[in-house]
Amino acid sequence: MAIEQQPKEFEEKVIAIDRVARVVKGGRRFRFRATVVIGDGKGRVGVGVGKGGEVMTSIAKAVSRAKAQMITVPLRDHTIPHEIEVRFAGAQVLLKPASAGTGVIAGGAVRNVVEAAGIRDLLSKSLGSSNKVNNAYATIAALSQLRAVPEKKAKPEAKPEKVTA
Repeated sequence: MAIEQQPKEFEEKVIAIDRVARVVKGGRRFRFRATVVIGDGKGRVGVGVGKGGEVMTSIAKAVSRAKAQMITVPLRDHTIPHEIEVRFAGAQVLLKPASAGTGVIAGGAVRNVVEAAGIRDLLSKSLGSSNKVNNAYATIAALSQLRAVPEKKAKPEAKPEKVTA
């Protein structure tokens, strides 16, 4: 009997896995912290951070937190509708719309978040901190503050004036 796998609802991407320690009487206790971004490629994206005694546990917790904190991004022609700059903790992220065919010009956590959201053309710059977690959250904050800009209408043609004699 063959097991049928259903297609995943969201694409998961692990941004970072860190080993964190807390000091107790007998020494250090180690755990793992996973930062995960999930998205459907159609404008929905979320970032989550989870901690656990094993790597797989921390990833599962991060995925469940990311699903709970999903946002919807307004897209226009596979890019964002307008430029935005957001600061989160020490990280500052600048996102600019790009023309079709440019691709995603971003690095690290910013690239993972915008690609999971389904953005194909974007210019970005990470200013300030290089912390992956803060950059991911700054990107999510920037995408959540985007507003759908209405399409520009073509100007109506000027009507010739009637000359009366």
